[in-house]
Amino acid sequence: MRLGALLCASVCLFAAPGPAAGAERSCADLRQFYTGKGFTLDGVPQTEISGEHLRMCPQGPTCCTSATEENLANVSTRETEALIREAGRSLQASFNSLYRGFDIYFTELHSRSERSLQEALSPLGDLYSKNTHLYGDLYGDLRRYYRGSALNLDETLTDFWSRLLERSFKASAPPHVVLSEDYLECVAKQQETLRPFGDVPRDMKAKVIRAFVTARSFVQGLVISADVAKKVSQVPLSAECTRSLMKLVYCPHCRGLASVKPCSNYCSNVMKGCLANQADLDPEWQHLIDTMIQVASSFSTDPSLDVVLSSIPARIHEAVHYLQENMDAFTAKVYQTCGAPGEAGTGSPALHEQKRKSGSLTASEYKPSPTAGLRLEMQVSDLSSKLREMRHYWIQLPIALCSKLATGGAAQDKCWNGITKARYLPEVMGDGLANQINNPEVELDITKPDMTIRQQIMQLKIMSNKLKNALEGNDVDFQDASDDISGSGSGMCLGSHCARRPDLYAFRPDNRVTGGAARHTRLGSAFVLLPLLVLLLQR
Repeated sequence: MRLGALLCASVCLFAAPGPAAGAERSCADLRQFYTGKGFTLDGVPQTEISGEHLRMCPQGPTCCTSATEENLANVSTRETEALIREAGRSLQASFNSLYRGFDIYFTELHSRSERSLQEALSPLGDLYSKNTHLYGDLYGDLRRYYRGSALNLDETLTDFWSRLLERSFKASAPPHVVLSEDYLECVAKQQETLRPFGDVPRDMKAKVIRAFVTARSFVQGLVISADVAKKVSQVPLSAECTRSLMKLVYCPHCRGLASVKPCSNYCSNVMKGCLANQADLDPEWQHLIDTMIQVASSFSTDPSLDVVLSSIPARIHEAVHYLQENMDAFTAKVYQTCGAPGEAGTGSPALHEQKRKSGSLTASEYKPSPTAGLRLEMQVSDLSSKLREMRHYWIQLPIALCSKLATGGAAQDKCWNGITKARYLPEVMGDGLANQINNPEVELDITKPDMTIRQQIMQLKIMSNKLKNALEGNDVDFQDASDDISGSGSGMCLGSHCARRPDLYAFRPDNRVTGGAARHTRLGSAFVLLPLLVLLLQR
């Protein structure tokens, strides 16, 4: 009898509607949030319904229908992809700023050197005034080489000295001596063996090639880095990531827990899984950045970049002066090889006029100003520090995305763990695709890496090798990249939009969303991304 009474009481107790079971929870918050995302309320319930139909969110009492869940999942993917693209544009803008700063500095050096030609070479008299195009062509070729044109710098400089030798030899001959083109060509061929300009051509060639090869490879490194950032930032997220992002970001809204932020470790696992392929860029990305820092440091190695460029006119003056001082000996050796020029019996060209000119000619010497050296030092320091700040971009990106989205500090017991409001227990995965094999939040096939990103990893490797060759003074072959460096098609944007910084966090857990589709603010112009990431992490 007592047992029957107990059973009856138990059945009555469970059958009776308690306060929690009898009170239907309103879906007003979800409905307001949903319309704020740009959707209509067709089919959205007024109060919670059973959640057996849910495919991404935990099943249980919910305000989301299947259509609501699907729509919000697509929104979470679009918003995340927009944040990644915006962060990528910000990274491109950072490389663009580095490029602009160095390009302004280098082109100013080049232009200042060219402007000093007249002052340095005017003592050469007619040899300068009648051949200004020859010197102008040299600077034009150097400029085009720096811009990426397919010029062989060694051949360009050899050709310059050959043409200068022809004109100098011709200027030293008396007017009645006929010097044919074939004869002048024979004279030019003696440059390597007779060294009419002394050691200047060989020494200047080595230094100029080193300066321009490293400068050109450096700006190409900036271009390639920006292009990689652009292409990788546009890689779409996978379907598996869409489900994980929905569960992370918007499933709390479906469960009436919109004010509860995701647990930080939970967010980290989702973002590391979604960005696993991107994180695989990190080793080669760091290698390229480190190599570019090495190249930047080489600019101040003796002889420094500014000294090499600024001393070109003085070195040319020095070379011509040496030739004029030794013209008799050189002419005699030319006659032994090429024969006597002009009419029979004319003998050696008379050098008295040129001797008179060279008698007052003194070798020019370039003395760099202290301010020029200081500016180069500041340029190298600025380039190096800004590049270092971008070394860990790809593995810092998931952390930055989670720093505002997820809860922090001591609230790890009261956060959304993907199921309910409680602590998240699984451990945080490492970076990169191989480390996601046991990721509990994102299902990935680690044997199938993203091929677009693998191609960009190869681009980073190729560029690093070119920079290493440049450090050793080896000419680096590039496709003509004039358009790329100017910003067209290279990811080096020149428009004003590149200066804007993104607010990486479009998701607003406090539900105050008032626009149509996903919206996010953009921070004002800044220089590099990583200081922003560090700042966010410190908050």
